[in-house]
Amino acid sequence: MKLSAFRTLNAVLRGGSFAAAAADMNLSPSAISLQMKQMEEYFGQPLFDRSALQVRPNAFAAEIDTVLQEAFTRLETLRRRSSPVVEGRVRLGTIEPLLVSLLPRLLRQARQRYPQLDVRPVRGRGADLVDQLKSGELDAAIIVRPESGGSSRLSWTPLFREKLVLIAPPDSTETDIPELFRQHEWLRFDKTTIGGRIAARYVAEHAPHARSRIDMQSLATLTALVAEGLGVSVLPDPGAHLYAAHPVRVIQLGRNPPYRQIAYACRATDQDNRLVQAVLGCARPDAG
Repeated sequence: MKLSAFRTLNAVLRGGSFAAAAADMNLSPSAISLQMKQMEEYFGQPLFDRSALQVRPNAFAAEIDTVLQEAFTRLETLRRRSSPVVEGRVRLGTIEPLLVSLLPRLLRQARQRYPQLDVRPVRGRGADLVDQLKSGELDAAIIVRPESGGSSRLSWTPLFREKLVLIAPPDSTETDIPELFRQHEWLRFDKTTIGGRIAARYVAEHAPHARSRIDMQSLATLTALVAEGLGVSVLPDPGAHLYAAHPVRVIQLGRNPPYRQIAYACRATDQDNRLVQAVLGCARPDAG
């Protein structure tokens, strides 16, 4: 049984379905299904409950995943212990919101773990960073993964999900989302971005009457405009640092809010590159 199949199982457990795992692994749902059937044949027992409309992993599937994840963690520990000094330069593309929320922690971790690793941050739009990554101008990038799964020329590692929220002026009192869009102008998160398109779909579904004259790509700018009472916005959660500078009302979008997937991307040919993997380790949410 190939190790890739166990990583696929982990993607199914994380995503909750074959379709979610297919998007995560950049494979077709049929390829995911085939790998899981081969794994069931290997273990000689089912890993999924297929009695309902949606296939669901059973307790044995979770047990397999726990054992393998522990093994992968131990192998990575051995790899680090036995490997030579990590030395060199990594050109790392980063979208603007992560320059504050993620990059400082990543750089601190990198300097503590790998004093001779030179991480050079490059700021840019997600689409531009992908082009630079493909052309070799960048070694890796932390960006929003396309909903379609992203280019097969790149290796994608999910880092975390950024949920979308609605922000409203601090002196507003309305809690009903459609009514908020009747009372206030929609300050739209730029629809040329992945997060902007996700936000636009949510608004179209829940407040089709919303009207907008302003499109902005900057979360900081949108938060500042809302704080001044100029409208409401649906956008990736700007975070405490922006709320402190620009007080707004934050309204959650239900139990299963829309989200954008933040991922670490590198060229498929570089996914085993020691320097690129070292930066990935520092980027993970549990890196400290």
